[in-house]
Amino acid sequence: MDLSDLPNITPDALHPIDFAALKAAGDSGHPPRILLLYGSLRDVSYSRLAAMEAARILRALGCETRMFDPSGLPLPDDDVDESHHKVAELRDLVMWSEGMVWSSPERHGAMTAIMKAQIDWIPLSPIGGIRPTQGKTLALMQLSGGSQSFNTVNQMRILGRWMRMLTIPNQSSVPKGWAEFENGRMKAGPLYNRIVDVMEELVRFTLLTRGRPDLTDRYSERVETVEAVHKRVSSGS
Repeated sequence: MDLSDLPNITPDALHPIDFAALKAAGDSGHPPRILLLYGSLRDVSYSRLAAMEAARILRALGCETRMFDPSGLPLPDDDVDESHHKVAELRDLVMWSEGMVWSSPERHGAMTAIMKAQIDWIPLSPIGGIRPTQGKTLALMQLSGGSQSFNTVNQMRILGRWMRMLTIPNQSSVPKGWAEFENGRMKAGPLYNRIVDVMEELVRFTLLTRGRPDLTDRYSERVETVEAVHKRVSSGS
């Protein structure tokens, strides 16, 4: 475990995760693939800095991470479709991922429009027979400029459930985000430790659930598939 880029970690307290003990029988064994989304385009974006800290922790725990830059992403329904290069990039990353981290500021008591636009561009309908988010894990973080709040993580939790994601129980809410970072890095303390907690839990849940399509296999979808086949066969005859 490489902790060289994690000065706030107490080495003896961060334990390696036993991938072999947690993985399902159908797991291919590759590093968990985690996509991180953040909800601010400011030059100094604390939601982006928090996501970067989360990515460092995830990599130390053995994951592969990618982060989507929402700059240039059009608004949904803004006379563009999924062929737009930023939309296509986001969807490709979602299909690649096995888990996600959503990190958004709280603005006017809610997630930002930038965060919501990214989520709205992720389709619910299958792509190539695969639903992009169904059964994937999700961890939530929010950054507030003032006192601690849970409005944004609560909103995102509802969206994660709507998108059929396995949203982990733990979450991070950082109050006074401007006071928790110095020179682009998050300071040591209980708020940083909570992010470590959340990332550890995300990795464990991802290992436990990936390679297990039976966990999210749905009767209603099987019925729909059978009916579609029956209709096609009947029309052909």
